[in-house]
This record gives sequence, structure tokens and C-alpha cells, in this order.
Amino acid sequence: MRKPQQSNYDKLSETWRGKFLEMDQEALRKKLPEIKVEGEYLTVLHFGRKYGIHREEGFIKAMEDSRPIRNGTRMNIYNLFWYSKENAGVAGRWVPFRDVRNAGPFAPAFERNILRPFALTFAGKTKELRSAAEKMGGKPVRQGDAGYILNAFSCIPMQYLFWDGDEEFPAQGNILFDHSVTDFIHVESTVTLAEEGIIRLAELAGVELKGNMFGM
Repeated sequence: MRKPQQSNYDKLSETWRGKFLEMDQEALRKKLPEIKVEGEYLTVLHFGRKYGIHREEGFIKAMEDSRPIRNGTRMNIYNLFWYSKENAGVAGRWVPFRDVRNAGPFAPAFERNILRPFALTFAGKTKELRSAAEKMGGKPVRQGDAGYILNAFSCIPMQYLFWDGDEEFPAQGNILFDHSVTDFIHVESTVTLAEEGIIRLAELAGVELKGNMFGM
């Protein structure tokens, strides 16, 4: 009987699992103090949800529930571990996606496939967005009808800003990054971070995702 073929994602996930197993875990913990040791796992919070990476086998599991783990979540965790630099630190300077280092060429696609779905998803649902962000431990900011700082990881804060629409203007959304973000993760992964944050907000808000995002 023929074995089912691996999907491209399965192959990529297996590659990254192997890369994790090559890492010096003690050096990794010094580089990223947010990583904790819990039994056989290294644990980390991603948008407020705890995940564990098995120290000897490299697979990732949700630590507090049995819900499936999205492909983007796995890649974000592996990429954080692999690409984070020694002595990196949060800069405290917020920039839009187009001003993230080396992100300029991706800006039109980010607008179309991240910011537009964010606005469409929460149009008319400002209250639900606020509730979801607060459940995630978000810190409110003064920009927008709903604006929050959310931690993709403790070392990667992001601002999710939303303005609801009216009779003249449609709803608008924006996402700001700390200028240091590419010291912690690959520039292409910043798109996946933004996407996973929207998905998590929609999940906690109990609203349906709208628009065409990259991973949907």
C-alpha cells in the first residue's frame, strides 16, 4: 500500500524541525529569555497562547488546549528561534510595514492581503475587536477607534489599529511594527505574524474572517 505523499508544508515543517534540533538550546534561551523550560518542552507565548517545542524531537504542540496549530504559527516559532540575533532588543520606535527593513517590495501585497482583510473582518465590530484584544492581554493606545499593542512574542510587540467605517468612508486598519522586528525574525515572516494576529483576534472575538489573506 502506497504511503500518502507529504504536502509541501509537511516537508517544510520537517526541515524546520530538523533545524531546531541543531540549535544550542541553552544559547537559545539566553538569546530569548521569554523561552521557558517546562518538562520536556521549551515553551513560548504567541499572541497570548502557549506553545511547547519538544526538546528532543522538535515538534510543536499547544500546551493549554487541543486545538489544531496553524501552519503559520509553527513557522513563526521556528523562524523566531532561528533568525533572532544575539543581543537584540526592542527599539521602541514604531514603523508601518513599508518601513520595516527590506519589506518595501512586499508593501502592496501587505495592504491587499493583510490590512484590507483586517478592516473587512472587524467592520461594524469595534466592540468585539476591543474585547478580543483585551483577552489577549493587549495594551490600548490612543490611535484609532480600537488600537492595541499585542505581543506576537514578548520580543515582538505589534500595534493593531482600527478605524470603523461610516457613510462616507470604509473601515480601515493598520499594523505597526517595532523597528527592531527583523532582528528577531525574517522579514518575510513579519507578514505571517500580522496574519496570525488577525486570525487570533477574530477567533477570540467570535467573528468570521473576511477577505483573502495569504494563508487562507
